[in-house]
Amino acid sequence: MKTIVPKVEAVQKHWYLIDGDNQVLGRLASQIALILRGKHKPEYSPHLDLGDHVVVINAEKIRVTGQKNDQKQYTRYTGYPGGLRTLTLKNLMQKNPEKVLFKAVKGMLPKNRLGRKMATKVRIYCGPEHPHEAQQPEELPSYLRKT
Repeated sequence: MKTIVPKVEAVQKHWYLIDGDNQVLGRLASQIALILRGKHKPEYSPHLDLGDHVVVINAEKIRVTGQKNDQKQYTRYTGYPGGLRTLTLKNLMQKNPEKVLFKAVKGMLPKNRLGRKMATKVRIYCGPEHPHEAQQPEELPSYLRKT
């Protein structure tokens, strides 16, 4: 029996629209990462980019459970001595809610050039509007929805 490797050009790429209103951050991020990797397709292969595009709206309305708003911290380093900067989840949600969801999704993708390519296929917007009407994003099918 031979192993069939799908051709990336032959696989159809879909555009999905996900509403982030009242969804839990981690559950939503894992759902998006699954679609970006293409694990929902029968021709999934871990070394190929077979995933679909995802448009997320209402990113400012996602929620977290427990005490994560005050306890979860995002750190970055400026490169200078004493340059460690930290932000809590609550502050980053006020400042840039798209970045919170993007960091959660990117952390669930592979840490290589394939993962970086997959991360470009997610578009996150704060309000209910998005500029991707021409791609005709479709609602997420029920078999892909977690909640």
